[in-house]
Amino acid sequence: MMAKKPLNIGMIGYGFMGRAHSNAWRKVGNFFDLEYQPVLKAVAARNKAKAEDFAARWGYESVVTDWKQLIARDDIDAVDICVPNDLHMEIAIAAAKAGKMVLCEKPLARTTKEGEKMVAAVEKAKVPNLVWYNYRYVPAVTLIKQIVASGKLGRIFHYRANFLQDWTINPDVPQGGAGTWRLDVEAAGSGVTGDLLAHCIDTAMWINGGISDLSAMTETFVKKRKHAETGKMAAVGIDDAAAVMCHFENGSLGLFESTRYARGHKALYTLEINGEKGSFIWNLHDLNRVSWFDHSVEGQLRGWSSILVTDGDHPYLGKWWVPGLTIGYEHSFVHAVADFIEGLSTGTPASPTFREALETTKVCDAIIKSGKTRKWVSVA
Repeated sequence: MMAKKPLNIGMIGYGFMGRAHSNAWRKVGNFFDLEYQPVLKAVAARNKAKAEDFAARWGYESVVTDWKQLIARDDIDAVDICVPNDLHMEIAIAAAKAGKMVLCEKPLARTTKEGEKMVAAVEKAKVPNLVWYNYRYVPAVTLIKQIVASGKLGRIFHYRANFLQDWTINPDVPQGGAGTWRLDVEAAGSGVTGDLLAHCIDTAMWINGGISDLSAMTETFVKKRKHAETGKMAAVGIDDAAAVMCHFENGSLGLFESTRYARGHKALYTLEINGEKGSFIWNLHDLNRVSWFDHSVEGQLRGWSSILVTDGDHPYLGKWWVPGLTIGYEHSFVHAVADFIEGLSTGTPASPTFREALETTKVCDAIIKSGKTRKWVSVA
């Protein structure tokens, strides 16, 4: 086996996504045959003690308390951005200008305007880039993409998806701060639209093509919350729930729903696509399985079937265990890293790039606009 080239990773942030990404960087070389071997070189975060604990747990060689110091280092090849959305643009542009590869947690940006600046920066610098829309990389979802692309479903009529949670129902949950920044419009940009629906939209457009126009209904159920940093009550600017109808460019219809007020649901993400010749259903809670309806089956055997996506000829699964043994949520991030590194060798970028992810941000902006105006909005 030839020696692998080192790919030095600089992580910015150490929260939930910092853990998910770090695990992927650590594991990918054990299962995928790649030209490059990730090296966890440095982590940047303002809280030095917590950053040092994170670095020790995950194997980072060093810690800095200013992300600008990390980007300035000559021994960093790729910058991985795992911080609140309001910091994405500044960090990504600075990293691109410094000639670093840039990987950014989703959504790309708070707004299309911010996202366009980020796209311009990475394309001007000609640096590899990726946005971590990880559900594309669940093998069962990738399989749906491949089968739809093959034409087996025929003409597509409907795509529907939802993402339901319940963690913000309590009005005493604050907005802002380290743990609840997603409820602060200045930090997050939007609520469920940018956090949850963005996943649904990215996957939908990857599988079924672009969205041309939409009509959205949004609601903020708790109008005021205490701010975690100031202790003062303040108006809530994010959307707690959203329901969307849309037209896809291929003529099919789309329905999307997302909320943090669906009591009993912690992370229910489902998608369904209906075509002339067949349909697929997928559920995050049973992520290794897809339901498939094949209209070409005749007579008494026609009906829904369940496919366990674990065989070696299924996407990515040949790199893991034997058929019948399942994988989990964390593996989707490993697959994203594998495709990103493979792209460095082949010259074919992994998806979604910043430019591709910008299309999801445009749809999110249209949802927010439609929710406020109560009118149909074209996706620019």
